[in-house]
Amino acid sequence: METHRTPNRRLFLNDLTVVALLFLLVAPATSLRAQESSEKEWKFLVETYLMFPAMNGSTCIGNLPRVDVDANAGDIFSHLRIGAMLYAEASKGNWAFSSDIIYIDLRQNVTPGVLVESGEFSAKQFAWELAGLKRLAPWLEVGIGVRLNSMKTGLDLVKTFGNPRGDAKSLDKTWVDPIVVVRSKGIVHEKWLLQFRGDLGGLGIGADFAWQLQAYAGYQFSKLFQLAAGYRIISVDYDRGSGLERFACDVNTFGPVVRLGFNF
Repeated sequence: METHRTPNRRLFLNDLTVVALLFLLVAPATSLRAQESSEKEWKFLVETYLMFPAMNGSTCIGNLPRVDVDANAGDIFSHLRIGAMLYAEASKGNWAFSSDIIYIDLRQNVTPGVLVESGEFSAKQFAWELAGLKRLAPWLEVGIGVRLNSMKTGLDLVKTFGNPRGDAKSLDKTWVDPIVVVRSKGIVHEKWLLQFRGDLGGLGIGADFAWQLQAYAGYQFSKLFQLAAGYRIISVDYDRGSGLERFACDVNTFGPVVRLGFNF
């Protein structure tokens, strides 16, 4: 069985550079004028958001060959059955508590290789993150959290050699990743909002390694309503089990995001 990691990283590294440049813009601005820490009342934010993702990586289920997955946003949306994303946050003074829910149901063609002539990868993914953060400086928040991941994945492959009718396999996996979160956010010119957020997790407890980067710029039209746009990278490297029960997923999902938020 092949054990190689994802070969196609150039596009992903370009996207990582985009987020790094956004952070260089966000961090100095938030340090100039961050949100005040003297707030004594609870504040609540609810955001529904839409991501336009590309996907790049590899997956392996059971004794089937490891296959590459490489899809742009157009590919994913053409195969997307349903997607729902919701973020909520409660904050008071120096403390903030957040919940982030993602549900995606999609199908995607796999990239042909030496052992695979064609095939289809399907995934139903539910992720729920809970985190608590404390403001350590006017522009810096640090916290911890957990992220529940539940995936039902399937591979239906036509191999280059072997069964001409193809081989199919599906598995359900659920795991929890502890995460460490760093966030920088602030207000520029009273209405403009800037935010950078990163987290690391997994570390062999759930996934082997998992991390995210997010950077956003937005505008608060009123006390109630705000709109933001930015970029997000989600990376998961998970490999557990053996033989027929093996499930491996080393996938990066990345792309622009639009967020519609309501403040209470």
